[in-house]
Amino acid sequence: MAKSADPTQNGETVTAASETTPLLSAPASGPAFTHTNGDGKPPHANGLTNPSSPENQEDEEEEEEEEEEEERPMPTLQILLLCYASLAEPVAYFSIFPFINEMIYRLGDLPESSVGFWTGLIESLFSLVQMALMIFYGRAADRWGRKPVLVFSLAGVSVATALFGMSQSLWQMILVRCFAGCFAGSVVTIRTMISENCTKRSQARAFSWYMFTRNLGIFVGGSLACPTDLSQAPGAFCLAPFFTQFPYALASFVAGFLCLTATLGAQLLLKETLQRTPEASPDSDAKPAPPLTTWAVLTSPGVPTVLLIFAHTMLLALAYTAISPLFQFTSIPHGGLAFSDAQIAVFLAVAGISQALWMLIGFPPLQRLMGTGRLLRACVAVQPFLMASFPVLNELRRHGYERAFWGMLWPCLIVGSGVAMSFACVQLALNDISPSSAVLATVNALALTVNSGVRAFAPVAFTSLFAVGVKWGWADGHLIWFVLIAIALALNVACWFLPKAAEGNYGKKKKVGDGEEE
Repeated sequence: MAKSADPTQNGETVTAASETTPLLSAPASGPAFTHTNGDGKPPHANGLTNPSSPENQEDEEEEEEEEEEEERPMPTLQILLLCYASLAEPVAYFSIFPFINEMIYRLGDLPESSVGFWTGLIESLFSLVQMALMIFYGRAADRWGRKPVLVFSLAGVSVATALFGMSQSLWQMILVRCFAGCFAGSVVTIRTMISENCTKRSQARAFSWYMFTRNLGIFVGGSLACPTDLSQAPGAFCLAPFFTQFPYALASFVAGFLCLTATLGAQLLLKETLQRTPEASPDSDAKPAPPLTTWAVLTSPGVPTVLLIFAHTMLLALAYTAISPLFQFTSIPHGGLAFSDAQIAVFLAVAGISQALWMLIGFPPLQRLMGTGRLLRACVAVQPFLMASFPVLNELRRHGYERAFWGMLWPCLIVGSGVAMSFACVQLALNDISPSSAVLATVNALALTVNSGVRAFAPVAFTSLFAVGVKWGWADGHLIWFVLIAIALALNVACWFLPKAAEGNYGKKKKVGDGEEE
C-alpha cells in the first residue's frame, strides 16, 4: 500500500472510523491524524484526495479492517467447540425419526392409517415452538451475552431429548416435544458466535466446518431404539427390565448425553464473544445509543432482501429433502425411480459425501475467489437444471434406457450436491448485512424464525403435492418437479437483488494510488 508523505506539515484532519461491521468493531473514537504532500493536497491511504467523500471514507475503513483481519488468526479450538455444540439441535430434531412411527403406533393405540398424521404433527411442533421463541433468544443473546443463552439452551435440550423416550402416551410425546422446542437459543447463538470469532476472510472456512458438523447430527441416536422383538436386541441393555418397559429410552438417553457433553464443553471452555459498549462516566454528557428494536433491525437497509433470499433458499432445500426419498421409492409408472432400500441408502450416502466434500474442500477457496454473491448466484443457477434432471431420469427408466440412466444419475448427483454451498453463502450474507455487531444475534434469530416456519410446513405441503401429481398422472406424475423448477427460477431472479453490502468480496484486491495494488 502506498504510504503518505510527512504527516506533520498540514492541518488537514481525518477522524478515525466510528462505525461497526457485523464481524469486526472499530473503536468508538480515536486519535486524529494528519496527511499532507508537496502540493498541499492531503493523500489518503486509498490514494484519493477527497476525505469528505462517503465512498472514500468507506474504502478507508474497509482497508483498515482488512489489515486488522490479516493479523487476527481464526481461534480453531473455539470454532471446533461451537461446531460440536451445533450437533445438539439436529440430534434433538432427527434422533426420533427412526422410531417415531412405531412409537406412535404402539403407545397411541392408533390404526396404521392414522400414524402419518400424528408423526407429521409431532415432528412439526418442535419447529413451530422454535419459531415462536427464536426472536426472544436472539434479543436475549444481544442483551445478556451469547454464552449464557447457549449453555441454558443446550442444558434444556439435553433434558428434553432424554425424556422423550420415556413417554408412555401420545400426549406425553407431544408435550415433551414442545418442551424440547422451547430451548431454541443454541442455533441462534452458535451462528452468531462463529461469526464473531472470525474475520470476514476466515468465516467461510468456519461455516463450512459448521455446516458439515450439523449434517452429522442427523445420524446420531435413533438407531439405538430397542426392537419389539427382544431376540433382535442390539445389546444387553435392551434385556434389562427398565428398557423392556421403556424400549425407546436408550436412543433418547444417548442423544441427550451427547447434548449434555456439548453443554459442559460450552460452559467450561467457550469464551463470551459479545463486545459490550463501555458505560459512559457520570461526568460525561455522552449517552450510549439505545439498542435497535427488532422492527428497526428488520427494516434496516438490505435486511429484508437477504431474509427473503434466505427463506427462498431454505424453502427449495427443504422441499427437495422431503421429495427426494419419496421420489426414489415411488414406482416408475407413477413417476419415481423404484429404488430398493439398499439403493436409496447408497443414493443418500453418495449425496451426503458429495455435499461434505463441496463444503469442506470446495466452498472456502471458491468463496475467496468469487465472493459470496457470485458463488450464491452460481449455485442457484444450477438448481433448475438439477430439479429438471429427476423427471428426465424417470423417463429414461420408463423407456428402458438403463445404461443412460445410470450414466446420468451419478454425475448429476455429485455435481448437483454442490448447491449445498448456497446455504453457507446466505449465512455469510446475513452476517454482512447486519446493521451492527450488537444485533447480529437478532438478525440470525429473524432468519431462523423464518427457517423454522418453513421447516414446519414445507415437507407436508410438498409431499402432498407430489401425491396429487401422482394421482392425477399429469406429465407422467412430474407435477412436483415443474413446481420446484419454477421456485428455483424465481430464486435466481431474487439473488440478483442481493445488496452490495452482502456481496462478500473479502479477498479481492483493490486499486490504490496510481494503479498500484495492495
